[in-house]
Amino acid sequence: MSGTEMTPGEYISHHLINLTQKSPDVQTGIFDFSYINLDSLFFSITTGILVFFILFITARKMKAGVPGRLQAAVELLVEFVDSSCKELISNEKSRRVIAPLGLTIFVWIMVMNTMDLLPVDLLPRLWQSLSGDPHAYLRVVPTADLNTPMAMAISVLFLCIVYNLKIKGFSGWMHEMFCAPFGNSVWLFIPNFVMNIIEFISKTLSHGMRLFGNMYAGEIVFFVIALLGGTWGMAGASDKQNILLFSAQIIAGLAWAIFHILVIVLQAYLFMVLTFVYLGQAHDSH
Repeated sequence: MSGTEMTPGEYISHHLINLTQKSPDVQTGIFDFSYINLDSLFFSITTGILVFFILFITARKMKAGVPGRLQAAVELLVEFVDSSCKELISNEKSRRVIAPLGLTIFVWIMVMNTMDLLPVDLLPRLWQSLSGDPHAYLRVVPTADLNTPMAMAISVLFLCIVYNLKIKGFSGWMHEMFCAPFGNSVWLFIPNFVMNIIEFISKTLSHGMRLFGNMYAGEIVFFVIALLGGTWGMAGASDKQNILLFSAQIIAGLAWAIFHILVIVLQAYLFMVLTFVYLGQAHDSH
C-alpha cells in the first residue's frame, strides 16, 4: 500500500506488522511471542538455504592453483573467521565445531540483514498482488523481528551450558556457579549463584537485542525515506517541489543504503564475535 493512501504513521505501522496465522486485529506488538511470524520464518529459512547452497557449491568446486573470485572470497572469509575463533577459544577440538558455527552465523545474519536494502514496498506489494489482499502484511528483514535474533541468542546460551558441562563437568560447573565471583564462603553461595544467573540472562538479552535494535532502527529510517515518494504529485505541489522531493528521496536513500552496508556487516560480525566470546568463557575456569 502506498504512502498516498494513508498517513505517514499508518504507512510505517503497516510495514512493522508481521504476517502471522492470526487476524491482524489481535496483533499486540513486537513483544508478543504467542504467535508465529510466518514472514520472518520464511525469509530466515530461505536465506539460510541460499547461504548453504552458495557455500556448498563453492566447496564442491574448490581446486588447487589460481582460485576463482568466489572461491577466493570464501577462502578469505573462512580464514578470517578461523583466526577470530583462535583468538578467543584455545581448545582446538572445540574450534572444529565452533569455527564453522561462527562462519554460518556471520554469513547467514549478513544475508538476512541485506534484505533491508531491497525497496521497502517491493516484496510487500508483490505479496499483496499474489494473495489478493491489498492490506496484506509482510516484513522481509528477519533480524528486524525480535524473535529471530533472540532465538539465535538463546541457541548460543544453550551451547554455553553444553560446553560448561562438557569442559568442566557438572560438579566443576556447579562449583563455579556457587563460588565465583565473590569466593567460596558458604554465606556467598546464594549471591554468587544469583550473579551468575543474571550474567547468563543479561548476556543473552544483549546478544539478541543489539542485533534487533540496530536492524529495526535501520528499517524505520528506510520507511521514513520512502515516505518522500508518497509526496510526488501531491495537490498544490509545483514541478519544482516535486523535483526537489524526488531528488531528496534518491540522495537520502542512496546515502543511507551505503552507510547501512557497514551496519549490516558490522552487526553480523559482532554477533559472531560475541558468540565466540561467550563460548570461550564457557571453556575458562574462574
